[in-house]
Amino acid sequence: GLYWVLPGDIADRCTASSSSCVHPKTAKLVQQMNPAAVITMGDNQYDDAHLSDFQKYYDKTWGKFKNITHPIPGNHETYDSPAFGGYHDYFGKIATPNGKNYYSWEMGNWHFIALDSNDFVNDDLAEAPQITWLKQDLANNRKGCVAAYYHHPRWSSGDHGDQPDAAVFWDLMVQNKVDLVLNGHDHDYERFVPMNASGKSDPNGPVEIVGGTGGAPLYPIHSEHPTTAKLLRTFGVLKLSLTDTSFTTQLIGVDGKVLDSSPTYTCH
Repeated sequence: GLYWVLPGDIADRCTASSSSCVHPKTAKLVQQMNPAAVITMGDNQYDDAHLSDFQKYYDKTWGKFKNITHPIPGNHETYDSPAFGGYHDYFGKIATPNGKNYYSWEMGNWHFIALDSNDFVNDDLAEAPQITWLKQDLANNRKGCVAAYYHHPRWSSGDHGDQPDAAVFWDLMVQNKVDLVLNGHDHDYERFVPMNASGKSDPNGPVEIVGGTGGAPLYPIHSEHPTTAKLLRTFGVLKLSLTDTSFTTQLIGVDGKVLDSSPTYTCH
């Protein structure tokens, strides 16, 4: 089986010369793992994601994996002027293979969908072009296993909490029997049991994992949802082990220790 690593909320404006700087440590973990691909869950660079910040910080650590990275933007990518300017200039075609901030890609029997949840948060839009595209992409998919990733989690026990605006994505994931949904935004780690559209436990729903653990300062966490399998206020890298019909996930801490392991889930 192949495996991927996934972080969100990664490069603070610091370098390895400072012992409290975390993104060089999470990048070192990734180097040891030597994954087939790297997925980012947004807020790749703090604070305002200017190209100069990407070059000074992110590029020195996570930039080593740029050619195998499939990124998405978070809210911090919108703080540059123009919005997404530094993100687009730094990642180039990697971030926008079809000219948009959302795209899909495949490896083995897996279909990956990279989405831009900035479209929906605090915005009451008619059906956005991204949703029209997403429905089509899900309908066209012929792979047996599907994972989607976007920045703002529908469900979270972290500081930002649940994001009702992200329901438009989550509901489509549930309807289309997506297997795994990966998010960032809250700077913590949270793995849920499979859930339905209303956030109740349901084996037919996707597993949601919030992995905002890549290096940005951690946030407080709040009381767990009834569907929370594991909630940790820690840094680390999410390791995703895939076969053609199943997946397991592990959170690896900066000291290399396994902090959480999921059961093996069979794809829907």
